[in-house]
Amino acid sequence: MNKWSRAGLVAGVDTMRRRLLGAALAGGGAAALAAAGGAQAKAVASKHKVVYQFNKAEPDYQQHVTFSAGEMVRKYGKDVQVVVVCFGPGIHILAHFPQRPVSEQIQQQVAKLAESGVEFHACNNTMKALGWTEDDLLPFAQVVDVGAADLMELQEQGFSYISW
Repeated sequence: MNKWSRAGLVAGVDTMRRRLLGAALAGGGAAALAAAGGAQAKAVASKHKVVYQFNKAEPDYQQHVTFSAGEMVRKYGKDVQVVVVCFGPGIHILAHFPQRPVSEQIQQQVAKLAESGVEFHACNNTMKALGWTEDDLLPFAQVVDVGAADLMELQEQGFSYISW
């Protein structure tokens, strides 16, 4: 087995573990945290935590940020929690029908990252400005009230902040 297929297998197992643990905790505080909105906390504590600002629509920007997020998952596996906060023109990567160009490659990368446990947060302020509802978003997108506030709150929780 080569290192790429092994990494995919490890990521798949990690995602399954997170889902099972999340389901087991759903009756308790995890559901309350999810309902509270804002910065989301995972049930599984990770050694490393990183949040990416995603607020541009340029193809090179989209490629760089999604590649970097993927590299974090490949390097640290279950020991990293990655959150991508999308607002402004960047929110279109989370749309069923983007109103700005999003390549099929980027759409596939975003879906793979989500399957690997990367969280994607969508700014509700941006959604309101676009006239969007949660139905306009991909199923894995988590709506937060204010994207910039989500970035701040995640940093307050110890997330390292990365911006391009």
